[in-house]
Amino acid sequence: MTDAGDLISSDIFEADGVHAGSSIAGQHPSEHDQELLDAYSRAVIAATEKVSPSVVHIVVTAAQDNRRERSGRPGGSGSGFVFTPDGFILTNSHVVQGAERLEVASASGNRFEAQLIGDDPGTDLAVIRIHAPGLVAASLGDSQFVRVGQLAVAIGNPYGFEYTVTAGVVSALGRSLRSRSGRLIDNIIQTDAALNPGNSGGPLVTSRGEVIGVNTAMILLAQGLCFAIASNTARFVAGRLIRDGRIRRGYLGIGGQNVPLMRRLVRFHNLPAESGILVISVERNSPAERAGVREGDVIVEFGGQSVDTIDALHRLLTESQVGVRTPLTLIRQPALQRLEVIPEESKAIG
Repeated sequence: MTDAGDLISSDIFEADGVHAGSSIAGQHPSEHDQELLDAYSRAVIAATEKVSPSVVHIVVTAAQDNRRERSGRPGGSGSGFVFTPDGFILTNSHVVQGAERLEVASASGNRFEAQLIGDDPGTDLAVIRIHAPGLVAASLGDSQFVRVGQLAVAIGNPYGFEYTVTAGVVSALGRSLRSRSGRLIDNIIQTDAALNPGNSGGPLVTSRGEVIGVNTAMILLAQGLCFAIASNTARFVAGRLIRDGRIRRGYLGIGGQNVPLMRRLVRFHNLPAESGILVISVERNSPAERAGVREGDVIVEFGGQSVDTIDALHRLLTESQVGVRTPLTLIRQPALQRLEVIPEESKAIG
């Protein structure tokens, strides 16, 4: 017996020129849609085939835990990729931190002992190295030319599932992300290419197979909010880590917090910003103490540039400022004072 609803549905479909029993969802895509689908597939496949030989699985054995009085305990795993033919590998700092031993598994299935070359928690980047023949190096692209909406392919080892490929688009550019050291990482690429624990340190690549980012984080309980450190940042940091084993940054020796400034002070001193950095502590024998900085001062300029937040000051405390006499402008109620400070190299991690 035929259901009345089936008759109605059948009449409607036949009136529209569609045979009964077919469905709209089951219709074949148009030739144009098929071409787009094929082009997308070809782009993802090409990028994957080009970059996958460079991607590695990093297995970490953590350093001794004195509380447990034993060493050699599992420390987790992550991803990385070879970026020079002589075995230098880029990954995330948080993947290798605290490692007693690093082992790298290549796409060919071979395993190699790896050496930590340098680590920078401030940008969550690290460089390790293996000695192996026939390595294929991935090409670092120029992240300056990345555009929102372009194809992005992520390759990594989420939850130990090796060489997993996910694809999406570049969702946004110029994001900032707080590193585990507390510093702000600028020029972060946001993507909806799915990332999971274990993807950290793997490459984010274009349809041409050029690495535009180092996958670093996702927002838990959110969908499609994933982030990668831009390749231009990675190129600079990797070069310094290979050369020096670390990133040199300036250090003043203060503790501070962001505070709004009273409008009358801003107008009276013609300040470019309406906030500054309140000094809440000064370390003994630090560059700040020697320069005469006191608790309660509010820093508003460093090196002639406005600093309205601690992050703004961090951005200016670069390697080039180490050992250089630099003007420091602050408000010591109610007057504006100008001191000179000589930043030292930061000894802190990050």
